[in-house]
Amino acid sequence: MATTKATQAFVPVKEVRNGIVILKDGGYRGILMCSSLNFALKSEDEQKGIIGGFQTFLNELDFSVEIVVHSRKMDIRPYLQLLQERMALQSTELMRLQLREYMSFIQNFIEGSAIMTKMFYVIIPYTPIGTLEVAGAFKGLGLGKKGGTAAQTAGVDHFEEHRVQLEQRMSLVISGLTASGLRAVPLGTEEVIELLYRSFNLGDMENPIRLATA
Repeated sequence: MATTKATQAFVPVKEVRNGIVILKDGGYRGILMCSSLNFALKSEDEQKGIIGGFQTFLNELDFSVEIVVHSRKMDIRPYLQLLQERMALQSTELMRLQLREYMSFIQNFIEGSAIMTKMFYVIIPYTPIGTLEVAGAFKGLGLGKKGGTAAQTAGVDHFEEHRVQLEQRMSLVISGLTASGLRAVPLGTEEVIELLYRSFNLGDMENPIRLATA
């Protein structure tokens, strides 16, 4: 009888510590969540400024980054629950009636349309000396070749040293994105774990879209 490998054996992530993803091959990944902007609504001068800022940002990088977009269907249930609670607090029947009609409109609209939300992330890699390089900054949100570092082999934990190096890269990326008019913040441990879970459990969302590797 063939032995079935546990699901964890196919997940390249070893652990998430202090918001940092540690891969099984010894590589490190930091994840930034980014804001978006409507480029088409900007004036011509503003568009030129955004393009120039982003170009400068890319030219200043001496390492790869990866831009990832997560698309998933909008969950309107919490909003409807909030409206239901507000309806119970209304003092007039007219207001309650208007809320009921509004809730009905929202439900019908969502059922008839595929309303999607998009989240934007930038993945920053750091590969300690002695670790095998992987293809892509964060191949499929963590996928990479198996390997190991000399430090791991010797049983030495250099996490803090590597974390400082990675956070310096993350600060550089945040600064560059800010110059382009975007806000970026590092994900914490719980947020990273949730993102990884959604990446490997795609039943309730569309496939993550890798836009570009710079």
